[in-house]
Amino acid sequence: MSPEHTARSALDAFDKVVSAAGGFRSRPGQRLMAERVAQTFSEATLGKMENEDDTPLRSIAVIQAGTGVGKSLAYCAPAIAVALARKTRVLISTATVALQEQLVTKDLPALAALMDEPFRFGLAKGRGRYVCKLKLARLAGEGGADDDDMFADELAAAGAPFVRHDEEARMLQYAGLARELASAAWDGDRDNLAQQPDADIWQPIAAEASSCTGKHCPAFNGCTYFEKRKELVGAQVIVANHDLLLSTLGTRTLPELDNCLLILDEGHHLPAVALDKFSTSMDLSRLGWIDTLASRAKRIGSLVGVSEVADVGRYASLLKQTLEDIAKSLAELYAPVLREPSSAYGPPRVRLPKGELPLMLVEPLGMVSVMAESFLGVLNDIAKALRAEMKDAPNEARRLSVLYAQLGMLSPRLEAVHATAQLLLQESPPPPAPARPPAAKWFTLAEVDGRVQIKAYASPILPGSTLRHQLWSGVRAAVVTSATLTSCGEFDFFLRETGLKDDEATTTLEVASPFDYATQGQFVTVQTLADPRNASAFTSEMVLALVRDLADVQHGALCLFTSRDQMRQAVLALPDALRAKVLVQGDLPRIRLIQQHRDRVQAGEVSIVFGMQSFGEGLDLPGQLCETVFIAKLPFASPDDPVGESRAEWLRGVGRDPFSELVVPATAIKLAQWAGRAIRTETDKSFVYCYDRRLSDTSYGQRLLQGLPPFARLRKDPQGRVLA
Repeated sequence: MSPEHTARSALDAFDKVVSAAGGFRSRPGQRLMAERVAQTFSEATLGKMENEDDTPLRSIAVIQAGTGVGKSLAYCAPAIAVALARKTRVLISTATVALQEQLVTKDLPALAALMDEPFRFGLAKGRGRYVCKLKLARLAGEGGADDDDMFADELAAAGAPFVRHDEEARMLQYAGLARELASAAWDGDRDNLAQQPDADIWQPIAAEASSCTGKHCPAFNGCTYFEKRKELVGAQVIVANHDLLLSTLGTRTLPELDNCLLILDEGHHLPAVALDKFSTSMDLSRLGWIDTLASRAKRIGSLVGVSEVADVGRYASLLKQTLEDIAKSLAELYAPVLREPSSAYGPPRVRLPKGELPLMLVEPLGMVSVMAESFLGVLNDIAKALRAEMKDAPNEARRLSVLYAQLGMLSPRLEAVHATAQLLLQESPPPPAPARPPAAKWFTLAEVDGRVQIKAYASPILPGSTLRHQLWSGVRAAVVTSATLTSCGEFDFFLRETGLKDDEATTTLEVASPFDYATQGQFVTVQTLADPRNASAFTSEMVLALVRDLADVQHGALCLFTSRDQMRQAVLALPDALRAKVLVQGDLPRIRLIQQHRDRVQAGEVSIVFGMQSFGEGLDLPGQLCETVFIAKLPFASPDDPVGESRAEWLRGVGRDPFSELVVPATAIKLAQWAGRAIRTETDKSFVYCYDRRLSDTSYGQRLLQGLPPFARLRKDPQGRVLA
């Protein structure tokens, strides 16, 4: 079947679904998007090339689909039709659990009931979302006494922000989880627990790869993770998330990217996820785990006949001593920083300008890298020997699996030390205009209970470069979509951030929302007298204007703040009668807070949600649930972000303007997301208030407005009077 025929057939399948479904409505923009999806996935070359000298045809579509377009149907129906025709699979990756669940529990079941050809679908989550039954059994007291303190020192080295639990309470929780699992009241998926356990409770029982022996484990046949994996074997559609996608590159956890149809929904999150996944860190102060790991490695290695364990003591001793020396040097070098108080952004930190290490750290970090690599080599030899023995002596699998887990619980920390040292040692390219930017490098220093705690961090600063090499080099067919991919009316910023700029395989398409923003909504800029850059004066004035405007709310509203202190001052300024109508982020879990908001509005009461930046995206509050969105201040990125600072420094060094090239476009996308909470259906009527006068007083403010939906616009003074 030719690509043209495949694309036409896929579009026909989409049209049949729309016409057959009472709940689905055809929209011109939606069909335009479906057409581009069908074309993109039909023309790409998939799988192994018959002639190795041939160059495969890649095809990537970047599609901005405004709110209300119905993009899930626009990409699902044609993509699945193409996949079935080409005998391949669709991999859908999202940024949020909410969209994953919507696709798996609502959209895909509805689509499966309407399409002519049946298909199967499944949800892919990371290992860490599932329980390891072997670990849980031992921690719940069901194992033997020869545990050898399997999880000793785990939590002592974990550090903040974990919540501490005493041993008795911990055992009770594990016993309760084990009972629920045994009675089938719980399926082993953390997300399906009625009450989410704290991180320090969950971490020791998570089914992480580093401590998993797979088919050699005695609990393998009933393993929740592997049972879920089996469900994906025959699935033509797999729904994953960006974090899992990037963390499993080069593995077989998900379909091979050169032989599947990849859809990245909520694609505007991809650059941030990439930076997070490829950044590294290590604790230079709490190092007891090194001795524990060395002790376990020597004992277990001796049991399975690995002679190289003779060197483990030396590797561990040198590694620990060198890390302690580095911490001491940093404490002396940056002693004044230790006297600084922690800020809203965390403990005091020192960023290395241009990514240049102090010379005194180069040699010891080189030693750390060598010792960590050698130590990891021995651990790898022990792991191989354990797996071989499990294969040869299956009756010993339980004991050997526990030994494997004892090493695996701590080996990721050693891997992190090695990766962080390597990236810290990466030299900055020479001037005058390096093509490759330096890594961002920084340290945090804090004094806690009289003890100095120091951590080292390193991160790439250009997500696009990382994604181009790590992701796109292996992708043949992809659709990247979101309601906010353009910035100030252009795709350029997003294409740079994702590594797709100047990629000849990439096309772009902007599909407008079907909503009539000019008649359904109004964007109001409130002109404060205080400059928003003067935080104290501005916040005081903004809060007074906000409280006045909140009094006019008839049903539901959402108020978004850029800092916790800003939100706190607004809460304190509320009169008692209005305070009773306000739900504040953090007072309740997010799901419960939003449900309470819905219940209030549906009962005819006024309800106003106060939230931080995370509430500016993903909330779907149609109709009376959100008749007004209040934006306290333009959502510029944190001024204390070391990756952003390093990137701005590099841009200035090569003669470019970071504010215009980086800050404004990033803010435009976030502002569009926040304003997008206002109009969710064709019948909504809503207002958006923004108290940042820079929108109308600056040239970049005009650029930001260009990236917003075409609301009717109005300006008011702080007293609420309309300005010309």
